[in-house]
Amino acid sequence: MKAGTVRGSGRMLKHLDFEQVSAGFPSDSAKDSRSANRYKTTSRYTERRLLELRAALSERDLQIISTLARVRVATGAQIEALHFANVTPRMARKRLSSLTDLRVLSRLPRAIGGGRAGSSGYVYTLGVAGQRLADLARDGRVRRPWALGTRFLTHSLAITDVYARLVLAERSGSLRVVRFVGEPSCWRNFFGPGGSPATLKPDAYAVLLMGGYEDHWFFEIDLDTEHAPAIGRKCATYRGYWRSGYEEARTGLFPRVLWLVPDVRRSEVVRKVISHQPSEAAELFDVALLDAVVERVLRGAAP
Repeated sequence: MKAGTVRGSGRMLKHLDFEQVSAGFPSDSAKDSRSANRYKTTSRYTERRLLELRAALSERDLQIISTLARVRVATGAQIEALHFANVTPRMARKRLSSLTDLRVLSRLPRAIGGGRAGSSGYVYTLGVAGQRLADLARDGRVRRPWALGTRFLTHSLAITDVYARLVLAERSGSLRVVRFVGEPSCWRNFFGPGGSPATLKPDAYAVLLMGGYEDHWFFEIDLDTEHAPAIGRKCATYRGYWRSGYEEARTGLFPRVLWLVPDVRRSEVVRKVISHQPSEAAELFDVALLDAVVERVLRGAAP
């Protein structure tokens, strides 16, 4: 392949334009602590007020909003790793507290790791102002932070962990995160057999650039909470979407589907399900441990 071509599921295609989503973050410490703090909590955010608030936020603050717009939830520790590598933990906690007071961020009522985890164990999502700044509520309604069940929250934070690992790998020079889209924005609607409407619901979609090649991925986070038949049904939905041709019409290729699992025992369960897929579709899928996602994607999307 020539440099600049795109690869995905073993297919060679033309180069695609890309957008950078995880550039380095300047300190902006002075701006972190000054004028933004005069915007006290309010239930109303006019366009003028939002523009004033946005101008008062630092580049780091805006990057935090961008991250939570992608992955929906993140622990304080995850946000600190992504956005506060060059400041002290105390300064990071203070800034996250200020953004919470401004309703740019909101702390969910459940912490991770118990009381000893401290503020790094808080779980954050976008607050009212953060949602407006990220333009999430396109229908004009601002959604208040919601209470999450333990299972859903654990799964959502695992998606955030994958994103964080990829961004940190980018900073080390191993790859470039061209695009990372979490759910539900990464979901795909299509028509299945007989024209029946269907929806494919990946946990995330990513485009990664390495050595002049782009690899496209659908990520499935499996935390050993589903029975094997449910995994088989999800694989069948992927096969249906693959056969529809919708994705290849959009991007020119079909992404590799990477199941990310917590341990070797679970990987064997998922691999067994994949082994029962029709032979023409078996190469769509692969399995890796969650904490080895970077190592796996560095090998490329081709089987």
